[in-house]
Amino acid sequence: MDWWQAFILGIVEGVTEYLPVSSTGHLILTQHALNIPPSEAANAYAICIQAGAILAVLGVYWKHVMEIVAGWLGKVGIWKGDEEGFRLGVCIIAAFIPAAVLGLLFDDKIEEKLFNLTTIVIAWFVGGVAILATVYYRRRRKDVQGAGKSLAQLTWKLAVIIGFIQCIAMCPGTSRSLVTIVGGVLVGLSLSAAVEFSFLLGVLTLCAATVYKAKDAGPLMVAEYGWGPMLVGSFAAWISAVIAVKWMVSYLQKHSMAVFGYYRIALAIIVGGAMFMGFR
Repeated sequence: MDWWQAFILGIVEGVTEYLPVSSTGHLILTQHALNIPPSEAANAYAICIQAGAILAVLGVYWKHVMEIVAGWLGKVGIWKGDEEGFRLGVCIIAAFIPAAVLGLLFDDKIEEKLFNLTTIVIAWFVGGVAILATVYYRRRRKDVQGAGKSLAQLTWKLAVIIGFIQCIAMCPGTSRSLVTIVGGVLVGLSLSAAVEFSFLLGVLTLCAATVYKAKDAGPLMVAEYGWGPMLVGSFAAWISAVIAVKWMVSYLQKHSMAVFGYYRIALAIIVGGAMFMGFR
């Protein structure tokens, strides 16, 4: 893998990781366009450069992160406690557990059977329809921007529901951000709170996925690509994810998620049509 390919993949990862459009789907499509053959090393690379996107959210939401850390340190008497931060940390862990358990059980099968463009195109289309249905649902309820529970009102039981919904994103092309944001809205969070929780949950989920994949396929990835592409890709992912996260938070303060639904459906039609016409 050349450095410029790594840079492009890093930008794609950073831009799409937290937008509800599926970073995995875009990375597989980009690898295909760049003539990077499918392999265990390529799949591992697509996951490991998430490290840059993780750093981006840690930087953008550092206040929430520090509140969580202070809350847990307070429970063991090391720091002045932050009860709200502790509760948010509990909710993040509760939402993470379902995906952690099911991921360990089915990761190999999912990678073997579902990491292909056909699955991704179908997931893009279905996810786009789901976004538009959620927007319609909120409009029918006459939800105003900001209506719903805040993060402080989220309970661990509701977080577990979001966690099980997050498991749907194990299918490539679905988008972890999409299902957790929609899950948050469905359990009563405001759209802004659902987005924040999705981003914070993503830090733990992506960290676990990155460490797990690096442990299993990291040596193979380094042997095939070297450390250079990993560092270039992670740096590009960090910069582009910071921009994407800030843009999305600002955009959703005034608009619905409909644009992402239309984008997913259009992309599914274009890529699916190209595949049907024989472009590979």
